[in-house]
Amino acid sequence: MTINRLTTRFAALAAQDRAAFVTYIMAGDPGLEASFEILSKLPAAGADIIELGMPFSDPMAEGPTIQRAAQRSLAAKTKMADVFGLVARFRQQDADTPIVLMGYLNPVLFRGFDVFAAEAAAAGVDGLIIVDCPPEEA
Repeated sequence: MTINRLTTRFAALAAQDRAAFVTYIMAGDPGLEASFEILSKLPAAGADIIELGMPFSDPMAEGPTIQRAAQRSLAAKTKMADVFGLVARFRQQDADTPIVLMGYLNPVLFRGFDVFAAEAAAAGVDGLIIVDCPPEEA
């Protein structure tokens, strides 16, 4: 078993007999600096794990709140490189709080699986939730 931030966090939570408090924000909403300020304060506010949304133009599986957050992020010109940059910047101040990217398969396919995985790992991403990924591709 690989020991990583998620494994470590879930073990600590199990030892405390409590569930994880998982927070979600959209990267780049309303802008990169504002989303970094929010991201950087989540652990002190009690977040055990952070889901960081990857903005996408057609978030078909989301409700209106996340759809609008994605639209605002894209209007602010947020790119995948910016999302990785937010994570890398966060890692400079927090090496422990797990970050899971949540989004859609197209940005992963556009970069290529291997390139995307390498960039995510280099930035300090701990996992992915790809809502439209068919089981055969998972």
